[in-house]
Amino acid sequence: MRRRLCVSIVVMVLTALVGLMTAGQEIDPFDRIAEAALLFDRWSGPFDFEAYESSLRGAIDLWEAALPLLPDENVQSRSHVLNHLAQAYFELSVGYLVKASERESALGEGKDAALASLRLNPTFGETEAADGFRAALLSATDVEAIFWYGNTLGQWLNYHQITAILGGVKDVAASFERSLELDETYDGAGPHRAIGSLIAQAHFVIGRDRSEAVAHFERCIELAPNHLEARISYASDYLIPTGDSEAAFALIDEVLQLAEDPAVMVAYPFYNALSLGKARALAGDG
Repeated sequence: MRRRLCVSIVVMVLTALVGLMTAGQEIDPFDRIAEAALLFDRWSGPFDFEAYESSLRGAIDLWEAALPLLPDENVQSRSHVLNHLAQAYFELSVGYLVKASERESALGEGKDAALASLRLNPTFGETEAADGFRAALLSATDVEAIFWYGNTLGQWLNYHQITAILGGVKDVAASFERSLELDETYDGAGPHRAIGSLIAQAHFVIGRDRSEAVAHFERCIELAPNHLEARISYASDYLIPTGDSEAAFALIDEVLQLAEDPAVMVAYPFYNALSLGKARALAGDG
């Protein structure tokens, strides 16, 4: 009992000392945002995929800490932080998390961050409340928030099948279609890559012909030839399921060859490293 009391006293004293040390010191959220940007940077120096997990987690912590310190009227900064949180949570989930519960949680955080960013637009919030999410998207112009909402929601729905069936997948499709309208080149032609995969995998849910995915994958490769993910998605989501293994493995071989060029890998370090791992797994090399 006495030992517990001593420990409690020590904790209280240390907490008080920290409070005294930080009293009167204003915490600048923009310092934290700047630190997060440095951690999130994949292009300055060599990229180590395994080591990057720590940087990604650190950036998330800094953005989470900065967000409540930002004034409500500073919409631009709040949008910046929320959009980056959505992307970072998505990347943490698809790149590093193994447990289903952890992936679901991270994707939920990312989904909520992107939606909060969209709701910073008063028109979006009013329309959503009156007519629903898909109607509100027509007024949305922030391609980052829309795109990462679609990505995080799409992955999160893997753990929420009822929500997916009751309209969630259609919300994902609407998000990708709107981001495509706004900027087809965003994130290495990401809207084409995303809608292509969605059509290939859920064409029966969204009422699209599966073959429509081909044009999106090919347009993505045309616009961003150094982004390797489109080739992997084209092969695994469309060609292999439709029985065209020869074309699929030709694309996989192409990824393996392109990955030998350092200039290709540094163009999109995180996603190309992830795509290379998938290509090797599909080719039976690891």
